[in-house]
Order: sequence, then C-alpha cells, then structure tokens
Amino acid sequence: MFGTAENYPETLDVSDIQEILGIGRRQAYELVNSKQFHIVRIGRRIKVSKKVFFQWLNGREE
Repeated sequence: MFGTAENYPETLDVSDIQEILGIGRRQAYELVNSKQFHIVRIGRRIKVSKKVFFQWLNGREE
C-alpha cells in the first residue's frame, strides 16, 4: 500500500483505485465505468488522472 496520494503515479489504473478504496476488482471496474469521473482507455487499459480521482474522492470539482 502506498499510503498517501503523493506516493501514487500521476495516472492511476484500476488496481490503484482498488487499493485506495479497499474494494474488489469488480467494484473498481464498475466505478470507473460509472462515468463519475473522466477516464482514458488505452487498448484494454483504463487510466485515471490522480488529480481528477482524488478531487472526486474528496468531493471537489475541478
């Protein structure tokens, strides 16, 4: 576990989101596909900006 937001890479993947929220893989995929925040698909990979994700998590708009 990385601990703080600063220790995560600038772009998060689903496994990072899983770890941060303490949820399962299926729940993490449901979340990233829920359109709650902007994601980028690169082939089969899903990436989320760390800044965007933590703003969403903390209830702040961009």
